[in-house]
Amino acid sequence: MSGARIHLYDCTLRDGQQMQGIDWGVADKQAIARALDAFGVDTVEGGWPGANPIDDAFFAAPPAMKRAKLSAFGMTRRAGRSASNDPGLAAIFAANTPIVTLVGKTWDYHAEIALGVSLEENLAMIADSVAEAARRAETAMFDAEHFFDGYKRNRDYALKAINTAHEAGARWIVLCDTNGGTLPDEVEAIVAEVARHIPGEHLGFHGHNDTENGVANTLAAVRAGVRQVQGTINGIGERCGNANLISIIPNLMLKMGYETGITEDGLRGLTKLSRMLDERLNRAPARGAAFVGESAFAHKGGLHVSAVERDPATYEHISPDRVGNRRHIVVSDQAGRSNILSRLRDVGIDIDPDDRRIKRILDEVKAREFQGYAYDGAEASFELLARKVLGTVPEYFHLESFRTLVERRGEGEEPLSEATLKIVVRGERVLTVAEGNGPVNALDAALRKALLPHYPEVAALRLVDYKVRILAPDQATAAVTRVMIESEDATGARWSTVGVSGNVIEASFGALGDAITYLLMREGAAGG
Repeated sequence: MSGARIHLYDCTLRDGQQMQGIDWGVADKQAIARALDAFGVDTVEGGWPGANPIDDAFFAAPPAMKRAKLSAFGMTRRAGRSASNDPGLAAIFAANTPIVTLVGKTWDYHAEIALGVSLEENLAMIADSVAEAARRAETAMFDAEHFFDGYKRNRDYALKAINTAHEAGARWIVLCDTNGGTLPDEVEAIVAEVARHIPGEHLGFHGHNDTENGVANTLAAVRAGVRQVQGTINGIGERCGNANLISIIPNLMLKMGYETGITEDGLRGLTKLSRMLDERLNRAPARGAAFVGESAFAHKGGLHVSAVERDPATYEHISPDRVGNRRHIVVSDQAGRSNILSRLRDVGIDIDPDDRRIKRILDEVKAREFQGYAYDGAEASFELLARKVLGTVPEYFHLESFRTLVERRGEGEEPLSEATLKIVVRGERVLTVAEGNGPVNALDAALRKALLPHYPEVAALRLVDYKVRILAPDQATAAVTRVMIESEDATGARWSTVGVSGNVIEASFGALGDAITYLLMREGAAGG
């Protein structure tokens, strides 16, 4: 089926958030939505309007989408209500998204027991709700919850339910393996039968990973005819997770020959997308993850290393750069050099591959990564490191010292944080003192106070995210910490920086200093 178009529907922001331990804020959801849009998925499911304050705030100020369309999720109307007078549907429609996705019961057991309605009333709820969604939004979709279980128990009713949604105006009928218990051969056979009733161009598949078959089931559904696939970044989701789009997408494009909204060049951002989410979750990326893991294209010293270097295709199923990953041969410095060269090209640094300074950059990166730095999610810090070795970064300020104090004055009173900073700016020694909401905020305020008279560009800098990760949990409160800061300028451009230290304040200052230096460098400010 080479050339057939598969539509990609990401539900990380809703299904993914149901994973135990995930508790995103609005800024997290906005950042993930922007990353998915830039990557090239067709639809981003933003959440469930009316379900919680976070989702309400997200839909009240959704990020601007350049390529993807935003979907609001909800359920069919309640029994005894009209679709035009149902509070749940009203909240969904109020989000004003181009796509509305409604979930409904297609398993007769759930309709009668969970909803407590007759089978005919359930069909009426589906028809009314989908018709109203089709009238109110550009595109209406219907998620057939527990479809495969319902099909196995009462085939005729399950088919009748999805046909009802299709006839009511649903553009996509999504067959859901909600408990993840169906196996690939069953999925393929059932989807093939469904495709005789509803064309595959109107069918989607939504799988969970409870039997470790989320990806396999999705690919089986595509083989049987569906043309929309749903999943989450890195397969995060309730229980054992959702089908993993990070594995599904390259399999569809590189192994099965299908087209998606992602270009060949865009697919090179796959690894970056995967690791971005892990940074958001403050967790280490899975080294053995297919396509994007650090070990996915790693070759340890042994009999076949020389063969890999001569002919990588011998031991690699694809070239790692097709998904933005890298080959890693433990005993070879050349693989590291290639990676550095690729990174330099990514940030617009053109350098002769034989330039001796490349080894200096490589050595510096290795030394810093040994200390705990991670540059996959901190491109701005990597660019600064490289440019400093190359001698192309002006010195905008020089730190002499800083001191932070946190004073707890009494029971029930807010602690007072104060920072004292001594820096040299354009030959002038500056001492500033500032207060803030915590020591990092106070330090940020003191640094801005010192720099603004010399660099007014700093006024446009905004810190949009701050994360701390413990690198050696066994050392408890004495552990080395890594701080990641995401910053934004007046144009909306964003970049990330990193700092590492046994002292979280020092690590924070390192990331903060890089953020300001990167801004000034981009703005072409003259150093002192």
